[in-house]
Amino acid sequence: MSSFESYNLNPSILAKITERGYTQPTPIQKLCFEPILNKKDVLGIAQTGTGKTAAFALPILTNLAKQKVIVKPGHVRCLILTPTRELADQVENNIEFYGMGLELSSKIVIGGVSKRLQVEALGNGIDILVATPGRLLDIVREGHIDFSQLETLVLDEADAMLDLGFFHDVKWIISFIKVKKQTLLFSATMPEEISSLVKKLLIDPVKVQASVESTTVDDIDQKLYLIKKVNKPAALMHILENDDVKSMLIFSKTKMGADQITDFLKEESIVADAIHSDRSQGTRDKAINAFRNGEIKVLVATDIAARGIDIDKVSHVINWNLPEDPRNYVHRVGRTARAGNKGIAITFCVENDIPVIKTIEKIIDRKIAIDPDQPFHVGFPMVIKLSKREKLLKAKIKKKKNNKKSN
Repeated sequence: MSSFESYNLNPSILAKITERGYTQPTPIQKLCFEPILNKKDVLGIAQTGTGKTAAFALPILTNLAKQKVIVKPGHVRCLILTPTRELADQVENNIEFYGMGLELSSKIVIGGVSKRLQVEALGNGIDILVATPGRLLDIVREGHIDFSQLETLVLDEADAMLDLGFFHDVKWIISFIKVKKQTLLFSATMPEEISSLVKKLLIDPVKVQASVESTTVDDIDQKLYLIKKVNKPAALMHILENDDVKSMLIFSKTKMGADQITDFLKEESIVADAIHSDRSQGTRDKAINAFRNGEIKVLVATDIAARGIDIDKVSHVINWNLPEDPRNYVHRVGRTARAGNKGIAITFCVENDIPVIKTIEKIIDRKIAIDPDQPFHVGFPMVIKLSKREKLLKAKIKKKKNNKKSN
């Protein structure tokens, strides 16, 4: 089994890895380190919680530190694009921690904070820029960034950028980059639009994939509550009465729903807060830090946080509503059972949700157990009722198969 020392990572980075207590690289890290260190393009298929950020950050830092370059004003050597502010902050925190002592500069460019200060910081030239597409495109169009010194481009969570409507911005940003550079693209899924971009952007890429088995999903005790909508608040309070609940992340489908759940919890004397796109970046950062530090017990979020919150000790994830995109279930529940910890994920399922549950079970290749001890169990069948047309079609297919056998 290879260790971090098996790769030609910078000694300073290896010391920081030891400080974090990591001894063995994750599967995605083992697959990424060598090709990235060798300046090859990489296409990475990886779910959240696989150690993907370190998989590209550590070799990028090593490569940039090998050759000291004077970065011209307004220029960058490495650009990392992420779909959300929270994920950008997470990546930047990793860059700062592992890059400590390497004499490399890094900055973050996101919406919701002063653009003037960001432009001023770019004026000095930056080794590593972590950014969200919308704010970065504004700055690029205004002529504050020059990509002629760019060595590495990273598109992180490309499918989330597509889902959140940022893909047009990403393609515009790429159109401003005229130099030959190393390109790394990471995505949990590969819809047609991303496959098309890969063909245009990556040159003879090394394809790496962390399978579902290597994600944290198998370390999570996943449960299903068959429940009526009206009983969700009481069921939530029943869960919170358990002493095992140390910290809880609740996912709501809408911003209004997140605020309503938070207000309900506060009325029940539960210390809680909410994050979603209507709240300022400063307010969201304050809530996440308070949650991380244990100052609040429950954080309520929309899917904007599913790929951006990196907190080791979330004991429980609650799906108050199922995600619009069933694939986001993995990203949601992946907020628990991190850094070797165990976790519990409970999904509130009303009868209309059953087809989505079936799709999720196919994606994760396992059944989600119905909790026999849940309160307010309504006991509706976990069966999708077929329409009359579907029944006739199914009977026709069965008859055709039987005729083939008899012949």
